[in-house]
Amino acid sequence: MLRLAGRTIIWLFTAVNVLLLYWLIAASFKTPLEIFRDPFGLPHTWIQRGQPFRNFLYAWNQAEFGHAFLITVVLTAVASFAIVLVSAPAAYALSRLGVRGSGPLTSFIAIGMGVPIQTVIIPLFVGMAHLKLTNSLVGLFLLYVALSLPFTIFLLTGFFRTLPEELEEAAALDGASPLRTFVRITLPLARGGMITALILNAIGLWNEALLAIVFIQDTSGFTLARALFTLYGAATYQSEYGGLIAGVAIVVIPMLVLYIVLARRIISGLTLGAGK
Repeated sequence: MLRLAGRTIIWLFTAVNVLLLYWLIAASFKTPLEIFRDPFGLPHTWIQRGQPFRNFLYAWNQAEFGHAFLITVVLTAVASFAIVLVSAPAAYALSRLGVRGSGPLTSFIAIGMGVPIQTVIIPLFVGMAHLKLTNSLVGLFLLYVALSLPFTIFLLTGFFRTLPEELEEAAALDGASPLRTFVRITLPLARGGMITALILNAIGLWNEALLAIVFIQDTSGFTLARALFTLYGAATYQSEYGGLIAGVAIVVIPMLVLYIVLARRIISGLTLGAGK
């Protein structure tokens, strides 16, 4: 009975999300009048006029999405790699090297995942202002890395604990240092978990908006989420609701496609990480 109830809730949740996705894609091809009159119907007007991508062109040009897209891709990729690069040695030390107090330290790091970003946004802004890193992509990059470390270290710590210890013990008997063992043996074995961490961080950073809105003011440094926030003001003023929804679709669809393509790898990586 409990399993049936759980499956029912999951299918209802899935159906609602599929319906919302359909509405998002359909509305991005509609005129404002069609959006309000027939919210779940198929688009007609722009297609009949031979301008099916009119809303996407409006959003792309109005919000300068081309430049923002490039910045977001580079920033997300570099920050995601940096997060995993820093987190992997830390997680390895906590899980495999017998660091004194590693248990409480891991728990302390996990607490960082539960701190809402809204509660620390003002201290962060004050600190970054003193360092003259506001309105700077370098400052935003540092924030992305620092705030993503608790989750990534916690994830990789659990994953490293599932790896067999025999190979590391054999390497130690052969005289390999902990660093060499980590680089030559543990990292190849942990590739699945690290790829999972990389993908999850990329998805999270791609959709991040609050830090970009607070810390970036110049249009030359806008990420996609920040540019979308600017588009919201212009589009609502001009009643270009179709263009606004198309802008949302431009931001959402790339990561949605990435998740669908790599869902199996993400799930398998998280499952392995939860083994111990």
